[in-house]
Amino acid sequence: MAEQILVVGAILLDSRGKPDAGLAPGTSNPAQIRVTRGGTARNVAENLARLGAEVRLLSAVGDDLIGHRLVNQTAESGVNIDDVQIIHGENTGAYIAVLEENGSLAVALDDVRVMRHITPGYLDRHRSLFKEADMVMMDGSLTPDTMATVVRLCQKYKKPLCADPSSARLAYKLRPFLNNLHLVVPNEGEAAELCEVDFEGPDPEASLDLARCLVGKGVSNVVVTLANFGLDYATTSETGYIPASYTEMVDATGTGDAVTAAIMFGMLNQLSPIEAIRLGAAAASLTVQTEETVVPDLSLDMLYDHLIV
Repeated sequence: MAEQILVVGAILLDSRGKPDAGLAPGTSNPAQIRVTRGGTARNVAENLARLGAEVRLLSAVGDDLIGHRLVNQTAESGVNIDDVQIIHGENTGAYIAVLEENGSLAVALDDVRVMRHITPGYLDRHRSLFKEADMVMMDGSLTPDTMATVVRLCQKYKKPLCADPSSARLAYKLRPFLNNLHLVVPNEGEAAELCEVDFEGPDPEASLDLARCLVGKGVSNVVVTLANFGLDYATTSETGYIPASYTEMVDATGTGDAVTAAIMFGMLNQLSPIEAIRLGAAAASLTVQTEETVVPDLSLDMLYDHLIV
């Protein structure tokens, strides 16, 4: 039987602009602009489905052309979207990223207001999905009360819970629940927010300290994605670093989501945490080299072909 995973969080329209020759402030910059499907939870769900897991997504979109299209595209990737809410009178969530010339993120905006419709009551009405799941994942788009309900239902049914903060400005919402998390995958800035320390800029040694900090706060497994998309990790038994491995950074969008999905898939397939994290590093190296948010032909064989040894 395929692994059953419940994912709770945002479906967004992703718009990304990558300048042709650097960013000049205060004016329009010639760029390559792409619009694609996105949202942390949605991306994690699609990655998992492409790896062969049975995935159910709980989310909300507006009753608009964009929302219907995103839901249909997500279903086509193999994700069960039967319980996604389509809300009349609301706009579907959106994410706008401005990239540096090398593909790294310069600044981004997100609108996840539609996600307030994923309420504690909505989750309680779908509590049977938590009971049936082998693992649950949530993202930072949820309200604090809704996050608390996810945690409560996972505790009730004894299900491992994974989380991605989604952004540094949303990470604070996860702080009360760190000791309930089996896995968290923040970037460096998000990890600093979770640990309530200042982010001084990319630094693999400092990020390893952040990973240890989060284990100290009760998280079983922590992976901090680095600016160059290597990984620092800490578990209850060991810590380490896996270097980045790619020929060209095309677009960093969605890379952390691929890491989260691959690690979850590995853990559910009885891999040790370190071997699962190695799968996550392989997913990062693949995703950062494509313009797509999710590698379209992603497979487990492809991950093993890109393992860093």
